Amino acid sequence: MSFLSRAALEAEQLARLNILIAALMPSNAFYAPKLDAAGLGQGVGSLAEFFARMPLTTKQQIVDDQREYAPYGSNLTYPIERYTRFCQTSGTSGFTLRWLDTTESWEWMVENWVEVFRTADVSARDRLFYAFSFGPFLGFWTAFAAGERLGCLCLPGGGMSSAARLKTILDNCVTTLCCTPTYAIRLGEVAREEGIDLATSAVRRIIVAGEPGAGIPATRARIEQLWPGVRLYDHHGMTEIGPVSFECPVCPGVLHVLESRFIAEVLDPETLQPTLPGERGELVLTNLGRLGSPLLRYRTGDLVQAGAREICACGRWDLALDGGILGRTDDMVVVRGVNLYPSAIEAVLRQFGEIAEYRVTLTTANALREAVIELEPLPSCPDPEALRHAAESALRATFHLRLPTNIVDCGTLPRSEMKAQRWVRTDT
Repeated sequence: MSFLSRAALEAEQLARLNILIAALMPSNAFYAPKLDAAGLGQGVGSLAEFFARMPLTTKQQIVDDQREYAPYGSNLTYPIERYTRFCQTSGTSGFTLRWLDTTESWEWMVENWVEVFRTADVSARDRLFYAFSFGPFLGFWTAFAAGERLGCLCLPGGGMSSAARLKTILDNCVTTLCCTPTYAIRLGEVAREEGIDLATSAVRRIIVAGEPGAGIPATRARIEQLWPGVRLYDHHGMTEIGPVSFECPVCPGVLHVLESRFIAEVLDPETLQPTLPGERGELVLTNLGRLGSPLLRYRTGDLVQAGAREICACGRWDLALDGGILGRTDDMVVVRGVNLYPSAIEAVLRQFGEIAEYRVTLTTANALREAVIELEPLPSCPDPEALRHAAESALRATFHLRLPTNIVDCGTLPRSEMKAQRWVRTDT
């Protein structure tokens, strides 16, 4: 299979960007003034010109706009009657963003997911199970429509217990499971508790999204251990930006941005200058086909590490993100002078197969922030105290910091099919 060259990709991006600008200028009250002020209202001659002149868009700007022009904000390209789909964010960061899509914008996002599935070798022969409660957030809605478009048998898994979901997966010979990394682990745990041998299931691939995890080697290994014979595929996207990336079929742990559909930049979060390959930075995206409610140079808050701008072993030139999504710019916490990211803590704890779940509680004592970690062992763990000691030692060796750990009873810590909430703050 042949893929677009780097030059062809950039030419397509530029052409689509100019189509987008032409659509926005007549009536998008949020972006038309910004484009006009940047001197880009008549279009751009190069991507370099776009990067140099177009200001960045922040989430706070979108929040402020939706507060001022409630309920949907002013980032609407067409009259409200053109819009047919409503989504909203989970509101975990303090404000619920509402997003409207036209039929055309929705179809564009569905096609993004079709590409994710095709890269994972999903075809009409497959049966897809979505272990997900279909609420108002984008989630797997577009993935479900993409599965239908490919001709797959699509099974919704909302409103079911974990045991009921496993039974449905087995009874219907499901070949592809879509869920969060955390919930893939949870289903594996329930299977063991119920005496179900997942090696006998028809599931051959799990496509995960919603949180970092699949890019963490220890988490990936944990999922593939619980689901023998399964290949794990990562993906990421956001309600406000759409489905963005797919896992390289040749290099596990590497995400490719769909660059024929997005303009991607990786910038230093402090200087806002482009990072070099191998340096960690913030992913900035422009979606090129969501004309009804687009985002231009949007600071996603996702921390990534761009690979070299060269052809990948899979034959693609699309931007490669080594390790997938590494964390969030707002995730980092400072504990006694040491910078900690949730993904780094998970990378250590997932090395211990006897840890079923964990939770980190942040407190402040004598003006210093402290972190206490609760560990829930598997019921089969023969020596929870030895497990606690080993985990605490591994954390200290990694971060050069003592992080107190406590063992809690089996089944104590919460599970979620959505994004896991493992960090609890009592100091704010």
